[in-house]
Amino acid sequence: MNDTRLTVAISSRALFDLRESNRVYEEEGLEAYRRYQIEQEDQPLAPGEGFPLVKKLLHLNGLLGAPRVEVILLSRNSADTGLRIFNSIKAHNLGISRAAFCGGDRPYRYASAFKSDLFLSTHADDVAHALEHGIAAATLLGAPARLSDDPTLRIAFDGDAVLFSDEAERVFQEQGLDAFSDRESALANTAMEGGPFRAFLSALHSLQKEFPADGAPIRTALVTARGAPAHERVIRTLRAWDVRLDESLFLGGMDKTDFLRAFGADIFFDDQPGHVARAAQAVAAGHVPSGVINS
Repeated sequence: MNDTRLTVAISSRALFDLRESNRVYEEEGLEAYRRYQIEQEDQPLAPGEGFPLVKKLLHLNGLLGAPRVEVILLSRNSADTGLRIFNSIKAHNLGISRAAFCGGDRPYRYASAFKSDLFLSTHADDVAHALEHGIAAATLLGAPARLSDDPTLRIAFDGDAVLFSDEAERVFQEQGLDAFSDRESALANTAMEGGPFRAFLSALHSLQKEFPADGAPIRTALVTARGAPAHERVIRTLRAWDVRLDESLFLGGMDKTDFLRAFGADIFFDDQPGHVARAAQAVAAGHVPSGVINS
């Protein structure tokens, strides 16, 4: 059994629905927020956008009979106001024991110290800083959870500037589709450089291999705007990385939303805000502020 853990750090607002609490903070100030959280600390918070993903990730430990996945809570709350969050973790039976309560300061600083493979937050600036420090990170929208009866963990990724570097995307943005297609065809046998989520995909793939190939409770998908002839370089790159994706959707510019709904994604990662906003109408979606689109 592999002793290496997949570690996911998540903010309290991504894990739980803190919209009402945040309204109190914005309208009435910090002291009112503190009183509100203390008064409500025995009332469990409702699940947030990242809750179903966390639930399914932690469920893998039970299936493997070993602590192969760890979820870390990173919060801007103080320990005082954060007691309600820990009480909610207990009420929802989440196996989370480690946390950093930062008293209003940015918690992304501790993602590296916890050796996180992924950081999820509703604070875009925290996510940007985490990416700068080499951690796969995405901004969730902070909406209510979409709970599913499907026990399989389903994670979908965009390609360029997420799994792969943005080298090809830069050509597309600067020179257009024909130049992009010609270049990708010419470089079909040259593996692309990895993007910010390459290491997370590899860690997820390693975890996936601990289950029988025909019965793994994890499924991954590439959902990309690429189409032929730009598909070949993607396939050869993943082969060179020795990483398997269960499904690969080459959409040739079509909207991704219906395909993500059909896949049943628990979360989808994309670098383009417009794609994320549309996808979020159907599935949990995370914006990865990486690459030329976000320059």
